[in-house]
Amino acid sequence: MNIAIWIIQGILAAMFGMAGVMKSIQSKEKLAPQLPWVNDFPLGVVRLVGVSELLGAVGLIVPLATGIQPILTPVAAAALVLVMVLAAIYHAFKGEYKAIAFNIVLGGLAAAVAYFRFTS
Repeated sequence: MNIAIWIIQGILAAMFGMAGVMKSIQSKEKLAPQLPWVNDFPLGVVRLVGVSELLGAVGLIVPLATGIQPILTPVAAAALVLVMVLAAIYHAFKGEYKAIAFNIVLGGLAAAVAYFRFTS
């Protein structure tokens, strides 16, 4: 089971890491075709989401892999669940149901990581 959770952590870290970097450094104009929600928020909020995702991605791997404060790995996973819940709420208000499905999948995987890492 430990190997499966590590694989999930790696996949989530890659996905959130790429998304976080993209939202942290690209302009709203460049993000808008792929992520139309950025037009509804100030650039600072988009950057905050990006940095949060990037830090979450690092937190999924580094603490447990190094043995330095390994409790931060499930905390990071739980924080990413919160990010996905907030994203799903936003998409529900906008009627963007495909995006909600994506949020549920990523949030569910992050919740599984949080659960198994908190209980192990």
